[in-house]
Amino acid sequence: MENVRRASHAGSWYTDNPKKLAEELEGWLRASGLEKSPDVRGVIAPHAGYSYSGRAAAYAFGNIDPTNISRVFLLGPSHHHYTPKCALSTATVYKTPIGDLPIDLEVIEELKATGKFEMMDILIDEAEHSMEMHLPYLAKVFEGHQVKVVPILVGALSAENEAFYGRLLAKYVDDPNNFFSVSSDFCHWGSRFNYTHYDKKHGAIYKSIESLDRMGMEIIETGDPDAFKQYLVEYDNTICGRHPISVFLHMLRNCSTKINVKFLRYEQSSQCKSMRDSSVSYASAAAKVDA
Repeated sequence: MENVRRASHAGSWYTDNPKKLAEELEGWLRASGLEKSPDVRGVIAPHAGYSYSGRAAAYAFGNIDPTNISRVFLLGPSHHHYTPKCALSTATVYKTPIGDLPIDLEVIEELKATGKFEMMDILIDEAEHSMEMHLPYLAKVFEGHQVKVVPILVGALSAENEAFYGRLLAKYVDDPNNFFSVSSDFCHWGSRFNYTHYDKKHGAIYKSIESLDRMGMEIIETGDPDAFKQYLVEYDNTICGRHPISVFLHMLRNCSTKINVKFLRYEQSSQCKSMRDSSVSYASAAAKVDA
């Protein structure tokens, strides 16, 4: 029986006009000027409203060569639903205004059979935006190609559980037909986010934020989930996709394929200059096979 996850954030977080949405995405992808590479096997990309992070996200999705990819694993954080585990979608199809993405029910069943995943109902699925904001880009990039998605909501995992799910999912990285779309924004700065870390030696607040974010990005590029965890403990940077990123780093550590993560774009929603200001940072990365 078909169980449809509607594009619940279309019309608010991004346009629900198919023509306009396609044009926006094509424009951003074109502007990124990236070469598509079959060696790119994953991305880290933001999930804010497209007026904020649509342009930055193109620097992740613009790397994708859809030719050999038949399955996309989505790893997104949970903003509203608390779980100490990972949860699988119960939908059979994810809708977008520019084309629908069928769920890979076979892989969902395979993961379900491990007994380590929760199942999230359609209401939890539709309330969450972290994976949905990747869907129009995926629908656009995989236009004309047969592709299925495996959405995994990553809960508030302990370090042990991050490593556990990383080991469990690592085998999927070694299949070149699989791709991984990891959803995260970077620093949420300001009193409304209860985070106002400011190191004055960098000058203006927004430069301090950038320095903090870039430190985290460089650690992610080393591929070391333990160093990333240490950085988060030390600075508590409000990277909302910390758990999906950590699981992904553990997957890369445990698979046989050598894959390097490289950040290609960094932006902030605005430049904070006073303690009354607030901003969210967006960073896009490609995970590429080390030739």
